[in-house]
Amino acid sequence: MSTPGTVAHVRTAPGPLTEVTLRDGTAALIWPLLDNDHDLLRAGYAELSAASRQRRFLAPVPELSDAVLRLLVDGVDGVDHLALLLTVLPEEEPARPVGVGRLVRYPDERSVADVAVTVTDAWHGRGVGGALMTALLARRPADVTRLRTTVAADNRASLAMLSRHGTTRTYRDGPGVLGVEVGDLVAPAPRQ
Repeated sequence: MSTPGTVAHVRTAPGPLTEVTLRDGTAALIWPLLDNDHDLLRAGYAELSAASRQRRFLAPVPELSDAVLRLLVDGVDGVDHLALLLTVLPEEEPARPVGVGRLVRYPDERSVADVAVTVTDAWHGRGVGGALMTALLARRPADVTRLRTTVAADNRASLAMLSRHGTTRTYRDGPGVLGVEVGDLVAPAPRQ
């Protein structure tokens, strides 16, 4: 068993699949979001509480429109826009996706990327977000050396997760919103 705030075990499998053991011992798999995952993403978003939806988009977004789904799924190219899905494999229960993470490079600053991680409410606090963040950073382009994102000021879990991955600077970016920059990222592991 690992200490809180860490992922117990992450092992990259051949190809784009990563096997993960979450803090509570649950086995999980991480792989790229597929171009036909529109319905999967819509269904997962519907499982989020209003508070989780607000934290994800920093605005009330009751459901994902077709236009937003096209951006979130069709815009993924595996280089400048990475999106990963984490599916849990609980014992004696069916496998189910519980988190999505994405990293999107800023087009005018190639060394900087935005990052977002969304986890269904029932799986908060089990290491899903940390596992997705670790996998995203391992797969990021080598020239992405900094992260820049916005986070709800009361989203302590996201702020803590970001601070574990490099030198972190926060600043007020609006009412109840913080801008977060993470630098000195650890070099991505070579792909196998």
